[in-house]
Amino acid sequence: MNLLNGDDFWQFACQLYSEDGMQARLLDYQNQQGKNVNLCLLLYYLDSLNLTINKAQLNKLEQCISELDQQVLTPLRATRAYLKANQTTISDYAAIRKNLLSAELQLEKQQQQLLITTINSFDLTPCSTPSNTKLYL
Repeated sequence: MNLLNGDDFWQFACQLYSEDGMQARLLDYQNQQGKNVNLCLLLYYLDSLNLTINKAQLNKLEQCISELDQQVLTPLRATRAYLKANQTTISDYAAIRKNLLSAELQLEKQQQQLLITTINSFDLTPCSTPSNTKLYL
C-alpha cells in the first residue's frame, strides 16, 4: 500500500495551480465539464508519482467528495458569484469576499484530505506512463 501525504499533496497542488495557465485550465474543467479541481490535481499528482488508478477507484474518489461538493462548495461558489455580480449594493463587499475565499480555501484543503484518506485505502499500481487525468477528463 502506498501512503500519500496530505501536506505533500497540498504543496504540489498549490505549486501546480500557480503555474502559467493551469488555473484557467482547471477552472474550465470545473465550469465547462463539471469536473472537480481537487480531483484533477490529485490525478496530476499521481501521474507525477508514476502511480495509476483504475475506473472503479476513480469512481470511489468521486463519491468521497461529492457530498462536500454538492452541499458546501458549489453553493459557496454560487454565493461568491452572486455577491460579485451585486457588489455595488453590498456594503463591506471586499471583507465579505475575503472571508468567503478564506473559507473556501479551507474547505478545498479539507476536500483534498478526503481524497488522500480515500486513495490511501487503495492498492496503487506503479506505471511508467500513467494517464489518470485522461481517465477522468
